[in-house]
Amino acid sequence: MRADRLKTLRTVLDETNGRLNVDGDPGARVWPSGFDALDKSLGGGFRSGELVLLGSRPGLGKTTFALQAARNLVASDHSVVYFSFEHDNHSLLERLIIMEAAEIAGSGAVQLPALRQAFGAPRSTDQIMEGRLAGTEGGAEAVQALQGYSQRLHLHRSSGAETSVEVMIGAIESIREDTGQTPFVVVDYLQKVHSAEPVADRRRNTRLSEEDRTTYVVEGLKDMALDLAVPVLALVAVEKCGLAAATRTRLQDFRGSSALAHEADVVLILNNKFDVVARHHLMYNLANAEQFHHWVVMSIAKNRSGVDSVDLELRKRFEHSRFDTDGGHVQEQLVDDRVFVE
Repeated sequence: MRADRLKTLRTVLDETNGRLNVDGDPGARVWPSGFDALDKSLGGGFRSGELVLLGSRPGLGKTTFALQAARNLVASDHSVVYFSFEHDNHSLLERLIIMEAAEIAGSGAVQLPALRQAFGAPRSTDQIMEGRLAGTEGGAEAVQALQGYSQRLHLHRSSGAETSVEVMIGAIESIREDTGQTPFVVVDYLQKVHSAEPVADRRRNTRLSEEDRTTYVVEGLKDMALDLAVPVLALVAVEKCGLAAATRTRLQDFRGSSALAHEADVVLILNNKFDVVARHHLMYNLANAEQFHHWVVMSIAKNRSGVDSVDLELRKRFEHSRFDTDGGHVQEQLVDDRVFVE
């Protein structure tokens, strides 16, 4: 047990005064995601000690959002560690390059097929990335930009057979020791985190159910967020019942355990906008309805530190592995929900 878990209120008062005396922040630190409407709704961004869950059906941009938030943070001098169970480091690098190229060159920036063609070109006279991407729109400049913040973004090639919450804690503490910075933590994704079976279960030679494994992991991630004073953004898969087309994903559709809803401080859910707008928006303006396919709705389903039941919209730019960051509140009526009014 950590020695500093038990404190008197007097100690907490003295610690807070000490931080104020050196112009420190006595409360939770905030890591802004770079998505303006989301940061405003969350009181500035993600907060230290909080566990944030992001869930959706496959293909709606969970990894895209998480990696873009990570990029935004390191570009603004924060540190990030990205635990990736789904993608190797080179795949994440490719996404970062085309994302950064779009930041620099806009809609005409290099896309993934051209990037891979440049990397895979045989007998190229250019043996480094900048040279190979020199003929692309924004590619070489993107690599230069990545070099500028590369020391602050830590990629952990995680394994469901080995990477447990304890391993994550060790990596975070190592980053703190090496850099002096507390990193923002991304877990992609929660259901793949290794969960060692308790001694009693091993002795009985029984296997934990997915619900039990998920409970151990989500409780461990929440404890990690509190003990290390870091924000943790964990991506979450949904149950089969939540995969049906043209339905709205809800918190109860998250796969694994009711502990997900209990332990999380913030829950974000992505849905295709076309699937969740009220029917009358689709019936009376078909041309406008087609535009809904280009947007996702990000719902704040839970927020212990502020408002929830907020629906935001983000424009997909998946050809550049990103969303537009200037999305706002959804104005249309959604299925079974009221329109949010500021």
